[in-house]
Amino acid sequence: MAKLGLEAIVEILKSAGEPTRLRLLALLARGDLTVTDLTDILGQSQPRISRHLKLLTEAALVERYQEGAWAYFRLRHDGAAVSLARHLLESADEADPVLARDAERLVVLKKARAEKAQAYFSRNAAEWDELRRLHVSEAEVEATLVRLIGEEPVDAFLDLGTGTGRILQLFEGLYRRGVGVDASRDMLAVARSNLDRAGITKASIRHGDIFNLPLERDEFDVVTIHQVLHFLDEPDAAIAEAARMLRPGGRLVIIDLAPHTLEHLRDAHAHLRLGFSHQIVKDWLEQAALALEQTIDLAPADPSADALTVTIWLARDQRPAEKGATGAEPLIAIGRRT
Repeated sequence: MAKLGLEAIVEILKSAGEPTRLRLLALLARGDLTVTDLTDILGQSQPRISRHLKLLTEAALVERYQEGAWAYFRLRHDGAAVSLARHLLESADEADPVLARDAERLVVLKKARAEKAQAYFSRNAAEWDELRRLHVSEAEVEATLVRLIGEEPVDAFLDLGTGTGRILQLFEGLYRRGVGVDASRDMLAVARSNLDRAGITKASIRHGDIFNLPLERDEFDVVTIHQVLHFLDEPDAAIAEAARMLRPGGRLVIIDLAPHTLEHLRDAHAHLRLGFSHQIVKDWLEQAALALEQTIDLAPADPSADALTVTIWLARDQRPAEKGATGAEPLIAIGRRT
């Protein structure tokens, strides 16, 4: 931990050393949350929570970022101040009645979000292709992906949030072994049907949690998550889990929506996030020990329409690639449900 002067330590302790603010830090250490989330968990008024968050932000302990009409807060990832705050949190007893109750309420909140998204996926499993019209042409996205990934074969390919299995079909000629994982059994049924129809036998479909995959680490040259992150409560955790699947030197490609203002997508289509900025995804990639190599924005032909911009991030595992593991550079893609 970076060394701090006496006055700096005192100021940080003043900022963090208040019951509500310490509770906020403990919650934000578990993921990004809105003011509404925090008021529901702590049972305090929005103005009171906002004042505490403002103080924590000014003390460089918390950072704020905007997504449409919603503001998210998170514990900062680096800096001397937050290093000291994390040390305080590590010293806290998780069995403390107040902290334990906050943690339980956070679990309930996240469970409700996950159930809402899961119900949406199940309801729309057979109609997913219609929802693709929300953004820039799918043909353009796929053509860009094919150019970006290249034609050199790889050994193992993983598609996270596989949806209808479209990504496994698109790259069928690239991999020796493919795996698609999804949390929705309805979507898995659709994916299996599509793979059967296409005669693809080297890809298998599995039910699993994107945050806790039923797979071995360092196993895949290619991992894809296609338009899934905006449905997730903790997209950074999904990226970290995807990175865990990568073999040394593997590439990760994230395909998702750029920031937008279509608020109705939250309720109508269970979007938890209104797109992602270049910087926030770059931060998450770096946290997962991945190096960002390229960012591509695919904007709609008519900027006045409601069509959305799709962004593709290409990142790489920084460990030296294993010799003889595959005939090509390893790949991982995180992208859109299709």
